[in-house]
Formats: sequence, structure tokens, C-alpha cells
Amino acid sequence: MTHVIVERNFGAPVSDGDLQAVTAKLKNCLGVFHARWVRTYVAADRTRGICEFEAPDLESVRSLQREAGAPFERVWAADVINH
Repeated sequence: MTHVIVERNFGAPVSDGDLQAVTAKLKNCLGVFHARWVRTYVAADRTRGICEFEAPDLESVRSLQREAGAPFERVWAADVINH
């Protein structure tokens, strides 16, 4: 599996309710694209965020985001480095 990072810019600060709505849509699509959500980080000012997924490839995660209606800036593969 590939570790995939999704970068988002919300423009205005995002609310917990908005995040929960997007999360629910993404969860409904995970199985279709053989992906697993790992974690999400949201900036302290709530205008940006990154999500980590495990998936077969980058295109699976891009398709997952589009299907769920979750806008994103970039999607890229990452290596996990544990120190």
C-alpha cells in the first residue's frame, strides 16, 4: 500500500460540523477505492489541513476525493520515517 497525503485549503476557517460532513462522505467511499483513512491534521487557524491515507496508488485517492466531493489542492505519495 502507498501512503498518500492530501492537502486542503479551506479559505475560511472550517467548522467541526463541516469536517464531520466531509469525513462521512469519505468513509462511504473508502471501500470502493480500497483505501484506508489514517489521520487528519487541521491547522490551528482551521484554514488548511492534511489527510493521510493508505491506498493502492495516488489515483485511487484522487478518485476517492472527487467521488466524495472533497476539494483538495495536492495529492502526493509519502514515505513514513520513524525515529
